[in-house]
Amino acid sequence: MSTTSSPAREGRLTRPRRETAPESKGSAAPDALTIGRRLRHVRTEAGRTLGDVAEQVGMSPSALSLIETGKREPRLSVLTALAETLDTPLADLLTTAPPTRRASLEIRLERAQRAESYQQLGLPAVKIGPRLPMEALEALVGMHEAMAAVQAERAATPEHARLANAELRERMRAADNYFGEIEDAAGELLAAIKHPGGPISRASVDRLAGHLGYQLVHISDLPGSTRTVTDMRNKRVYLPQPEAGQHDSRSLALQALGHLVLGHEVPESYADFLSQRVEINYFAAALLIPERDAVAQLQQAKKDKDIAIEDLRDAFAVSYETAAHRFTNLATHHLGIPVHFMRISRDGVIYKAYENDGVNFPTDASGAIEGQRVCREWTARQVFLQPDLSQAYQQYTDTRTGTYWCTAVVDRTHDGLFAVNVGVRYQDVKWMRGRETTSRSKSRCPDPGCCAEPPAALSHRWEGQAWPSARAHSHLLAAMPPGVFPGVDDTEVYDFLDRHAPA
Repeated sequence: MSTTSSPAREGRLTRPRRETAPESKGSAAPDALTIGRRLRHVRTEAGRTLGDVAEQVGMSPSALSLIETGKREPRLSVLTALAETLDTPLADLLTTAPPTRRASLEIRLERAQRAESYQQLGLPAVKIGPRLPMEALEALVGMHEAMAAVQAERAATPEHARLANAELRERMRAADNYFGEIEDAAGELLAAIKHPGGPISRASVDRLAGHLGYQLVHISDLPGSTRTVTDMRNKRVYLPQPEAGQHDSRSLALQALGHLVLGHEVPESYADFLSQRVEINYFAAALLIPERDAVAQLQQAKKDKDIAIEDLRDAFAVSYETAAHRFTNLATHHLGIPVHFMRISRDGVIYKAYENDGVNFPTDASGAIEGQRVCREWTARQVFLQPDLSQAYQQYTDTRTGTYWCTAVVDRTHDGLFAVNVGVRYQDVKWMRGRETTSRSKSRCPDPGCCAEPPAALSHRWEGQAWPSARAHSHLLAAMPPGVFPGVDDTEVYDFLDRHAPA
């Protein structure tokens, strides 16, 4: 399998690359703006008026004007009639290239002024027409594109990060969190090393790296800003020395190899960086819990009405969170079960989340979930109230969008306690182990009276008499670190590679 860079293909999360010169390449099909400008160009070149052409095709001049300005997308039958009236081939109206340099500039200005970012400024739009001087048109387009470039290049703010996360989650939901191309890549690698099935060992990971031409090297002085470092010149992947409480080195190694196998290029934005992180996590999980073996186990468990995340965890020797993530990859595609997943802190703040079962996660104004606080009545928060935090906890929760059954476990980390939660709709609980639980709760969120506000009696006793010092979630407030790979110190990495490169 090739380890060189390649464009993102169907079934991947990576976003399409941006074109640096919008006028140099057309899209696969013309948009309404381009069609409109070409139509106006052909009409004026023929010396025809709006009223003349509109009357001949049986439409009003105002309707034709809307088509020429790109504000209305014409039906093919209308375009065919217009082409016949103007004595021009239909293909000339459907070409993706603007007819003139001025038309190209007008299209670019129109797109810039229609962009949501410009609309939010509340500024008036410049009227685009033949009376707008060419010099002014050039200057306006240049200004808009320069501002867009500055915005794209600056360090990502928490708002940009949350927006990128929200967009990424939409793409994951649209695919039911299943990406066949990544599954295929993982399957081909396992076949290449003749993996017999079941859990993948450290020795097998070493063989995978060797098959790709790389060597795994555990080292004690890995740069503090990195999880792994790949030396592409000398074909080495540097990993931290295994320590108590540290991430599974198999997963770290497979994630590093994932960048190579999936043909990742240097990320152009924080959104690209996030997409690549999700892809390599998926790739690592697809090797740690191979699709064929996992699906066979899950299908048998569904037949037995005994699906449990713990069984997936134990069968493949992975963490509960990895097993839960992998279940979300496979459950809808192979079992027909929509699901939701959460990782939250003890105080209820969402760190990771995914859903395609209609559960209503709390969101901010941008649609982002990360950083929001989930209802106290949800299973993911109720698990922290159990006397034995080592046991999984199941609960039914009535919400505004339906009743959900969830199972949650507490994950102890150096950063505190977190809950990992997997849930399904009430109609799908018949397949799950733990469905016999009698624990039930009701959530009225986002109604403030559910859990966002204290009970009236408690509030009456203490309102105005308490002044807590809040623990700020700085990771949600600070600007994202600048750089191609956010937060990584390039000098530190290059010094490290200099020290360890073979003589």
